[in-house]
Amino acid sequence: MALPLFDRFLAPADAAAPFDDLALIQAMFDFEAALARAQAAAGVIPATSAAAIASVCKAELYDLDALAAASTRAGSLAIPLVRELTQTVALYSADAAAVVHLGGTSQDVQDTAMALCTRRAVDRLDAVLGRLVDGLLALAERHADTPMLARTLLQPAQVMSFGLKVLNWTAPVVRARERLRSAAARGLALQLGGAIGTQAGLGPQAGAIERHMADALGLALPASPWHTQRDEWLRVAMEAAVLAGSLGKIGADLALLAQAEVGELNEPAVPGRGGSSAMPHKRNPVGALVAIAVAERAPHRAAALLSAMSQQHERGLGTWQAELAEWPGLFVGVTASAMALDDVFEAPDVHPERMRANIDALRGLVFAEAAAAALAPVTGKARAHAVLGRLSGEVATDGGTLQDRLLAALRTDASLRAVDGDTVRRAFDLQAALDAARRQFDRRFAALRTAPDT
Repeated sequence: MALPLFDRFLAPADAAAPFDDLALIQAMFDFEAALARAQAAAGVIPATSAAAIASVCKAELYDLDALAAASTRAGSLAIPLVRELTQTVALYSADAAAVVHLGGTSQDVQDTAMALCTRRAVDRLDAVLGRLVDGLLALAERHADTPMLARTLLQPAQVMSFGLKVLNWTAPVVRARERLRSAAARGLALQLGGAIGTQAGLGPQAGAIERHMADALGLALPASPWHTQRDEWLRVAMEAAVLAGSLGKIGADLALLAQAEVGELNEPAVPGRGGSSAMPHKRNPVGALVAIAVAERAPHRAAALLSAMSQQHERGLGTWQAELAEWPGLFVGVTASAMALDDVFEAPDVHPERMRANIDALRGLVFAEAAAAALAPVTGKARAHAVLGRLSGEVATDGGTLQDRLLAALRTDASLRAVDGDTVRRAFDLQAALDAARRQFDRRFAALRTAPDT
């Protein structure tokens, strides 16, 4: 797949390889070879004709640029491809040339070819996701008890563990991987309907031919031709789009944690990575950049594909063609995102000491909810919340720690004197917060570790 320059900036060549020109054209030839062999196996054409056809179904024998140019006039890439294939076969066997593409139609060739390319893309993506999940789980396990700030609405909230945060990144990726596999098993299917989906040109052996082809190509055998039934096909793309969003969330968190003012997590320090043309000190999070950029584009690609589902009658005019043009970019992007994050989490630069310093810098404010719960049995929930709100404001403006101010209030405020001081002190126990996070971690880590292929 020939990507524009800025697409190549976001996606390495191996992310685009399943959809490059050679791969796509070869997949179309693979369809033609499989069709001929299946028809020979069913006794529809001579085995010698099938062998002659298959022998020249090799993309490197053809001028791909010429095929692309001819497709703009023909309205389909399959039309010039079948013409060139027929002419090439005729050089060796007129009889074989007469049965090239017998009973097939342009959409059969192109849909099946795209399914083959997508199969390779999904397999490639699945392998990358496997490595990414392994890296994330290993990181989570190492930091199961490393305290860090949880943040809500971009503000410090309470204490969690970095390990639990990493599990929160990992779980959607594991789910997406499983659902993408499931959707691909159904949606990446052979297309063989003939001119209008009735398989009339294939004759009474149509069932045997399609079963042979599906097995040979490693694709699902659909219940019927799906020329304008795009639901199972589109579900594959939608799972990829959801995955792009989950990877983008990891990228966004990574970028925020890498800000110098936060300084809790950085991408690996590699020469030439994340530099600035003007500022020598910069260490930009380029892996996060890719994941965020892909997540920004994925919804628009998904929307274009969904819009193209309204394909008219038995073959879409403009809609099907729009889908073909839009489809590869979604899978190239999400693969590039997964590759970028896999690279990051091979050796992330984690700063537990900075995580703890950021907690301590808040002077106990992150324990305000626990402290309010300690007061509530005596004062009631509303009064406890009001007291902690007032004291938190004093800490923020005048300094000191929330624990000290609250203990002082127990001595000076008659309505609080019945509150036990030791109960209040326990509310500010960092380990108690970590214990809660650890319970969550232990319950969820085992399930993620035992997910298929993790």
